[in-house]
Amino acid sequence: MMKKKTNILFAIGLLLLISCNETGKKSDAYGNFESREILVSAETQGKIIELDIEEGQELKAGEIIGAIDSSTFTNKKQQMKAQKRAKASKLENIEAQIEVQKEKIENFKTEKHRLERLLEEGAATDKQYDDITGKLQVAKKQLQSVKTQKQSVYRELDVIDAQIQEINENIEKCKIDNPTKGTVLEKYHEEGEFAMPGRTIYKLADLSKMDLRVYVSGAQLPHIEIGQEVDVFIDKNEKENQRLKGKVSWISSKAEFTPKIIQTKEERVNLVYAVKIRVKNDGRLKIGMPGEVKF
Repeated sequence: MMKKKTNILFAIGLLLLISCNETGKKSDAYGNFESREILVSAETQGKIIELDIEEGQELKAGEIIGAIDSSTFTNKKQQMKAQKRAKASKLENIEAQIEVQKEKIENFKTEKHRLERLLEEGAATDKQYDDITGKLQVAKKQLQSVKTQKQSVYRELDVIDAQIQEINENIEKCKIDNPTKGTVLEKYHEEGEFAMPGRTIYKLADLSKMDLRVYVSGAQLPHIEIGQEVDVFIDKNEKENQRLKGKVSWISSKAEFTPKIIQTKEERVNLVYAVKIRVKNDGRLKIGMPGEVKF
């Protein structure tokens, strides 16, 4: 009887120990770490003449890491500048013509005033007055015509300036500048290869902070909120975990089926909500690494 009682107490103690261990160790959700990945693409086409990056390299925001051949645009720019100089030289000739016409007009005005006085004195004829008046009108029209030519040249120069500006923008696009701080995950091109607009050159991600994406049930959702601090666990060895601090950064607004890669077949049919936990990375976290969280 005593032996049976001892066995019962031992069984109860073992159950309590297992229950306490499960309560203390069981996490509320499981998932994998991820990071926001950026695909850096070429903005123009041409041969890559420089690409100074390697996978795993850390890059700064705005850092120039390569270049695409810009000789086509540079040559075109020189041609446009030559056209601009040719057009600008016309302005000098037009300005000279304007001065000539202005001088003619002043001379005709002086002659007209003289004939007006002579006409009052009877020393000039109406024909002489009409002739000088006609010449004055012709000179004014010629001046207006030359001024119109001048405005036309200015419009042509504006068009050339716009084209040069566009070429300058294309030359600037030939520089491959890194858009944001991060680590090169994959490199898709090498020097000497041909780049095309929109074609990815390399993939980048900021690994200083990573997100643990987990899935929670509808029953758990009311107990989770944005900004909430939580405990995150990653594997230390086969039996132990490492604890990290995290903060809830995002909660999905709609339910979805549990991803097949995470849960059992029975649990995959359940509707869950995705939650992201932002965790500062001290170098231990890797993309795709499994993690757990306790809310």
